Amino acid sequence: MSVLMNFVNIFLHLDQHLGYYMNEYGLYIYLILFVIIFCETGLVVTPFLPGDSLIFATGALASVGSIGIIPIFLVFCIAAILGDTVNYTIGHFLRDKVTAHEDIRFIKREYIDRTEAFFHKHGGATIIIARFIPIIRTFAPFVAGVGSMPYSRFIRFNAIGGIAWVSIALYSGYFFGNIPFVKNNFSLVIMGIIVVSLIPIFVTYIKNKMEPQKE
Repeated sequence: MSVLMNFVNIFLHLDQHLGYYMNEYGLYIYLILFVIIFCETGLVVTPFLPGDSLIFATGALASVGSIGIIPIFLVFCIAAILGDTVNYTIGHFLRDKVTAHEDIRFIKREYIDRTEAFFHKHGGATIIIARFIPIIRTFAPFVAGVGSMPYSRFIRFNAIGGIAWVSIALYSGYFFGNIPFVKNNFSLVIMGIIVVSLIPIFVTYIKNKMEPQKE
């Protein structure tokens, strides 16, 4: 049980203790990072895993040689694109249940509805935009699979969004993560990234709450 709890702790807080885990697990850290980003983007039951903050923290450590910037860039890109592809496939498989509004275990209906509304507003570009919005990022490819978006169109948005997301988050950490202020307040910076990334969800939530009052 203690081994399992330790494994879960690594997944949930890897962005905060990444340097330690790199020394502890060596080359296996590439596999661990791949799995976390793959699950965060590819499984609708794990939107709580670190995404932006983890990639940013990895970039900061890459700038001091703790991990190779090019190898980890490729690992993150493959994980992000493959994750969305798997998520799209799961959505396609569960299409009948979702369209029939049946309850699906471990999947919150409100997240699906919120993402569908996002699709109606932004169209196929949702796959790219959603990369930068937690929770929506996890559910966008799932909803695309449920809908009528052909895979040939989805994969283009998927690749563009995945590479753009990884590039911005990773290289932001690489170039800015070791600035004295950022380095000395790294935990606060990571928390700030998480808070900023959640702002669009918070704004949408407030708007949805206010709409009934306008009627």
